[in-house]
Amino acid sequence: MKPAPFDYVRAETLAEAHAVLSAEGSDASVIAGGQTLVPLLSMRMARPAVLVDIMHIAQLAGIVIEDDCIRVGAATRQAELLAWPELAAQQPLLAIALPWIGHAQTRSRGTVCGSIALADPSAELPLTLVALGGDVMLSSAHGQRQVGAEEFFTGLMSTVRADDELIEAVRFPVRLAGSGYAFREFGRRHGDFAIVACAAVAHGSGVRLAVGGIADRPRLSEFADLDGHALDDALDAFAIELEARDDLHASAEYRRQLVRRMGRATIEEAKCRV
Repeated sequence: MKPAPFDYVRAETLAEAHAVLSAEGSDASVIAGGQTLVPLLSMRMARPAVLVDIMHIAQLAGIVIEDDCIRVGAATRQAELLAWPELAAQQPLLAIALPWIGHAQTRSRGTVCGSIALADPSAELPLTLVALGGDVMLSSAHGQRQVGAEEFFTGLMSTVRADDELIEAVRFPVRLAGSGYAFREFGRRHGDFAIVACAAVAHGSGVRLAVGGIADRPRLSEFADLDGHALDDALDAFAIELEARDDLHASAEYRRQLVRRMGRATIEEAKCRV
């Protein structure tokens, strides 16, 4: 199929992008890497009247350390973040998770913020952002606001971003001393969206475990420093709480079992890395 007709605006400044979004509202879509949006356009599952290309806005490019966070601009491709020399030292969880995203070809085009904006519940970057407790930086013609990761994602490919807003950047907290990080994913093939993925952050008082691919958005649970049957019981309760769904790739019960088994393995790996 071919996309429905649309107008194209190549924004050169943030103010220009804001002006188009303010004027067009829900009839406009922002495009950066286009690795998810272009297929949606081709299948006519997305039919914007205007596409606003933000990849040429210099203000949105780059990776910097800011307030103990890695700030990734909206025009930064996934491959750029993966190749950033400081990544493994500054945030190991990102360094572990990024190679699981698609393939080298898609990472060379797809952007970090684009994956966050489209909010696929099986995508790795939204999951990692939630696990780390990161932030999303939104802006419009009316100003800027910062939203925590858990509040940003509201449902299946749904977020709190207003129609006239765009994501300027996302912020991933840097590695904390005395913390361990682990990421595991199960899918049909490497590069496919996850059937279930787990990201864990172990710290002095327990573990944060985020799970993707099973609910309508990444879900997070805080576990005390449990082991043995106590950890099994806690993971079982979390798996049931997620309200897994059946689909062509896996049954709900299979997904729950992956959360129990893979979740435990991810937690144990993170604790070993403290």
